[in-house]
Amino acid sequence: MNTKKITNEKAVTRQDITTLWVGITFSLAFIGLIWFLGPKLDSIQLAPDQGASWYYWKLPIPTFWTRATAWGFYLLHQFSFWGLIYFAQTRVKKYDTKLHLVNYAALAVNAFFILLRVLQTHLWYDGLAQDVSIWSSQVSVIILLVWVLLMENRTRGIFFGKPAPLSKELIRFARKYHGYFFAWATVYTFWYHPTIATSGHLIGFLYMFLLLLQGSLFFTRIHINRWWMLFQEVAVLVHGTLVAVMQGNDMWPMFAFGFGGVFVLTQMHGLKLPKWLRWVFLGTYITLALFVYSGRGISGIHQIAWIPVIDYLAVFVLAAFLWGIMRLTSLITIRREK
Repeated sequence: MNTKKITNEKAVTRQDITTLWVGITFSLAFIGLIWFLGPKLDSIQLAPDQGASWYYWKLPIPTFWTRATAWGFYLLHQFSFWGLIYFAQTRVKKYDTKLHLVNYAALAVNAFFILLRVLQTHLWYDGLAQDVSIWSSQVSVIILLVWVLLMENRTRGIFFGKPAPLSKELIRFARKYHGYFFAWATVYTFWYHPTIATSGHLIGFLYMFLLLLQGSLFFTRIHINRWWMLFQEVAVLVHGTLVAVMQGNDMWPMFAFGFGGVFVLTQMHGLKLPKWLRWVFLGTYITLALFVYSGRGISGIHQIAWIPVIDYLAVFVLAAFLWGIMRLTSLITIRREK
């Protein structure tokens, strides 16, 4: 047996994984930078909080330059990332354990614009939040997570490993074009917020950086690694729960058990876990939910179903929407060929 060849193959398979860990380290470093510079923004005067539909962290009186830099830099970031995705889809087309040149370009572009966003915040502060709804960034990430549920329908199912009756053609369409939407959701959400150092923002930025890292590693094997993909899905459980707790929000169990419910109903079934371990996860989830809500009032336990119900209904709404786009593009193509 050629041990040298095996050793070389193992070394090659580590390139995308090594880059992932380096990217995670850089993401944490960016969070550290935002935290370190955070006190310099304490002097910014903001308007009084006006409730749940109000985004607090924006200037009371925006200027031409606050808007021009926020929207201008955002659009440069967005179209740069989209262009790299298009290049990869049309030129690379295959997955590898090594990084392609376009991966290095994507990593560099995203790192550059993260640093630019930090600089822009300290010079002009405002982000896209000045001009768009507070719900837009939240909904974009929710659709991203629902899109993943749709794409993984045939590999892990929707309920306890059983797939929903969705066509292979639709799933292929969702997989082919998901990168463009995911790039929009992450870049748009990133530029929505100023890079301030509240605990909620820092956790959210870390999640965005990891999603940007994932997007930069397209057409590498780590991009489709089921454990890494699951980590990013489950991270929203940690993010949502911690933010709710830090804000003194009494609804934290809704986030913890809502996203936890999606895990035991769907996500864990893509890991090829033994049946007994899946029962352990399900039993632990039910036990913890009963324990927490027995102290809060068992009548409120219906809250744990809100997020799963919304997510699963949204899967079919998204599927119908994508099917409509797929049919429309097909008809347009047929007419052009005639």
